[in-house]
Amino acid sequence: MPLPVQCTIHPSTYRDSVTLMAVARELTQLTGVADAAVVMATPANQAILHEAGLLLPEIAAAGPNDLVIVVRAASEAAAAAALEQARQHLERKAAAGARGADRAPRTLRAALRSRPGANLAVISVAGEFAAAEAWEALHSGLHVFLFSDNVSLEDELALKQYAAAHDLLLMGPGCGTALLDGVALGFANVVPRGPAGIVAAAGTGLQEVSTLLARMGVGVSQGIGTGGRDLSAAIGGITMRQGIRLLQDDPQTQVLVLVSKPPAPAIAAQVLTEIRRSPKPAVVCFLGGDPAPIAAAGAVPARTLAEAARRAAERCGGVESAAEPQGAVGAGELASRLRPGQRDLRALYSGGTLLAEAQVIWREMGLAVHSNAPLDQSLRLADTARSRGHCALDLGEEEFTVGRPHPMIDHDLRIRRLRQEAADPAAAVLLLDVVLGYGAHPDPAAELGPAVERARTEAAQAGRDIVVVASVTGTDQDPQGYSRQVRALEEAGTVVASCNAAAAALAAEIVKS
Repeated sequence: MPLPVQCTIHPSTYRDSVTLMAVARELTQLTGVADAAVVMATPANQAILHEAGLLLPEIAAAGPNDLVIVVRAASEAAAAAALEQARQHLERKAAAGARGADRAPRTLRAALRSRPGANLAVISVAGEFAAAEAWEALHSGLHVFLFSDNVSLEDELALKQYAAAHDLLLMGPGCGTALLDGVALGFANVVPRGPAGIVAAAGTGLQEVSTLLARMGVGVSQGIGTGGRDLSAAIGGITMRQGIRLLQDDPQTQVLVLVSKPPAPAIAAQVLTEIRRSPKPAVVCFLGGDPAPIAAAGAVPARTLAEAARRAAERCGGVESAAEPQGAVGAGELASRLRPGQRDLRALYSGGTLLAEAQVIWREMGLAVHSNAPLDQSLRLADTARSRGHCALDLGEEEFTVGRPHPMIDHDLRIRRLRQEAADPAAAVLLLDVVLGYGAHPDPAAELGPAVERARTEAAQAGRDIVVVASVTGTDQDPQGYSRQVRALEEAGTVVASCNAAAAALAAEIVKS
């Protein structure tokens, strides 16, 4: 008999994604509860609930602004008790927030009165309010780290033009990572100070390059995030060009590293003009872009993030550990475990730039991989709820993060999709990125490791093996501990590569063997 499923719908109710994650975890730990979800009823979340067998008719009829709590439990009584506990948890959080609001500054001006020496504002509010908060910060003379997304292009352009005219940095919108004067902002890692200065229109790109440099013994002077649209024709690379000039004038910075997806051609020319003016060596990684203009500007082109880190490390002293990363070692042996019908690569990414790097590698290897965030638009995945053939998902895209936490924070969605992919008889390799650092999940291997073991066990029960490959972006100084995470994942049966580029190459070699 199927276990009973019950739900409650809270119309037009908003709670932050971290609160939703905490409630869902609390429910899944209750005795008698087999599965639970606490999400906004967006179309993407409804599709995920459908795949999990949790989409009741009233949830299907709910709107994207409605909060859904759904539980599958051993009995009707256990399900009802779990829903009641969820209701009480949400009420407690709301009451605690109200009490905290009485003590904490409620406006930017009030915060400035309590911290008159502050020179930077971190803004993380709903997108519809983010531009107004950014304007107030800029008018108060503050640099801005704009974590929020869903800001219009028109607002972004106006904010950046004003900031640049007043010698202020506007990083964002959607800026996930920065390292400023040794202070980590957003999703950033613990890396040493040193001679490499990074400007990145890519949060996980900045994380991957900075942590690979750290593992090569090279520190970072500054890591400036720009937001993903900065190099578009509409914005004009304002923050990246500003960042380059700042690093040129920074005595600690010896080598510049630029990271982005390919800019608009006219904007790339402007960025490379700034590089040509710089007396400092530069490494430029425009993922999937043409290396010729980069070389013509006197910079070192890098086709991947791993190569960018390696080339920068060489120019910061030529450390021995700046050798080629591991390639597809053992691919043939891993492929030999698979049955003839297992042929597909399925990648579940939390970092969009890491997925872009993987696509560059797959394209060079002649592997066509469909995605919800493709570099080649002809490979756009028609239905993100179902994989067909080689597929790679960016689970950090807005379609998956509205109404639920980012996959760097909460692994629930990835674990559900991991089991779904492992159940497909055609799946051969499951590829994961694991991103450590501030703001990320405190112990990702503790959740992903058991999920990998369960997926492989269920595949074995169906007479199949399945290869799980992962990369870990981080350092041993991160709160999660790089070596500890690698060890735990390997003990769970995961093949952990030296970096994302090596993991992507290994996964492709396995399915091509």
